[in-house]
Amino acid sequence: MSSSPDQTVPDTSAIAQPVLEARGVTKRFAGVTALSGIDFAVRPGESHALMGENGAGKSTLIKVLTGVHQPDDGELVWEGSPVKFARPLDAQRRGVSTIYQEVNLIPLMSVAQNIYLGREPRNRIGLIDYSQMFADARTLLTTYGIDIDVKRPLRSLALGVQQMVALARAVSINAGVVIMDEPTSSLEAREVDTLFSVIGILRRQGIAIVYVSHRMDEIYRVCERVTVLRDGRVVHVGDLADLPRMELVSLMLGRSVANVKGRGVTAFGETRESDAPPVLVATDLSRKHQLEGVGLEIRPGEVVGLGGLLGAGRSETLKALAGVMQLDRGTVAVDGKQVRSGSVPAAIRAGIVMLPEDRKSEGIIPNLSVRDNIVLAALPRLSRAGFSSTKNQDAVVDVFMRRLRIKASSPDQQVSELSGGNQQKVMIARWLAMNPKVLLLDEPTRGIDVGAKAEVQALIDELAAEGLAIVLVSSEVEEVVEGSARVIVLRDGRVETELTGADVDEEHLLAALAGDGSGDPK
Repeated sequence: MSSSPDQTVPDTSAIAQPVLEARGVTKRFAGVTALSGIDFAVRPGESHALMGENGAGKSTLIKVLTGVHQPDDGELVWEGSPVKFARPLDAQRRGVSTIYQEVNLIPLMSVAQNIYLGREPRNRIGLIDYSQMFADARTLLTTYGIDIDVKRPLRSLALGVQQMVALARAVSINAGVVIMDEPTSSLEAREVDTLFSVIGILRRQGIAIVYVSHRMDEIYRVCERVTVLRDGRVVHVGDLADLPRMELVSLMLGRSVANVKGRGVTAFGETRESDAPPVLVATDLSRKHQLEGVGLEIRPGEVVGLGGLLGAGRSETLKALAGVMQLDRGTVAVDGKQVRSGSVPAAIRAGIVMLPEDRKSEGIIPNLSVRDNIVLAALPRLSRAGFSSTKNQDAVVDVFMRRLRIKASSPDQQVSELSGGNQQKVMIARWLAMNPKVLLLDEPTRGIDVGAKAEVQALIDELAAEGLAIVLVSSEVEEVVEGSARVIVLRDGRVETELTGADVDEEHLLAALAGDGSGDPK
């Protein structure tokens, strides 16, 4: 059951005129519609959650509201009158402030200088009045329960304190609306409580809050109303008190709890559970603000899904297993042998390879050929005395182009000219050429058409049937359920629950995503 918002804040938002509105806002990029007819309104003293999965349009809407982007259609309205923000400074001068997930202040400057940057108090001859600035900064921070030396350089403070300084700057410019984008991502528990106290103070002052977070507990703790986006459209607006968590998750993912289907034979074929000893064992994977004690085991021939909403720690878990991310603590072992943490070469030598989520920036090398992209990782194995023959490369490329049914005019065709699905197959071929033991797949079907998606899904099933251990991350609930023998559900960087056997279905997964620790649908 959700907790109610701060009861000390008078709820006048329902009758007040919105301070900031988006009316019928549409935004396109290179022919792709990022926002379609968005209506959004936030009222004085209201804490309004903006929810949606990755790609839903949250970031684009924030950039429109703050003047980074201008709408192609529709309009913005400030206190009942149409307004245009040609640049972020226009929005700031009107009273729209934004606190981003990454602190965007100047580390070498003092706390006070960061708060009043560009608005420094001046003395009679026009010079900066540092005594006044320091005094004003102390008063402002004390108002929000923050006790720090305002003369210290920002970089000397903990990241969480820097975030609070960013908040103080945002509200010091006579803000009418403060947009908070994942504001607690770098905060400790005590600092989160301080932030929520500050939010209460701001609301009592009549300042509207737009709150973006993937953390469900936070949303239900500090917000009264919610707007849910999916695929660039508004799919729900209403009071959080009337919206159960599981229904909110369903709205975000576009999956109706009433219509979810059970598990069975699917496009992946029959899912299998392996009785063999685990090939990979990960224990206590932890990194500050990202992972906390994640553990999992994967067996040969098994497809294990990682479930979770945006920010739950799915990609971070894969990066920890693949050596991309340095851990604070925890171990990864393959066939009983520990793998050096934070080392991609060590992970590859152990037999762990990863297909990244963003194939364009982290995967394919667009200016190289299909051949070069496939053999890139395997060149050391194919070389003798530092030389690799074209014959050896062609043999490998031919095998995988036929096996994965990669459609290209020839191995010499530039990989950027292939369809998204075939680019994805080239990436998979690159890592299969390494004869891996564990294949980590982060959103393997994202951005490819339906036909190519079915081919990639069938390929995953074939590889598992041949004994390859696979970890699958996908934002599509149906894909995770249908492709996995087990599903490990993550939430806020921790393992929430594990679904096995008959419990691997959409209903149980949605219940787990909503925060029911048992994974049982209610």
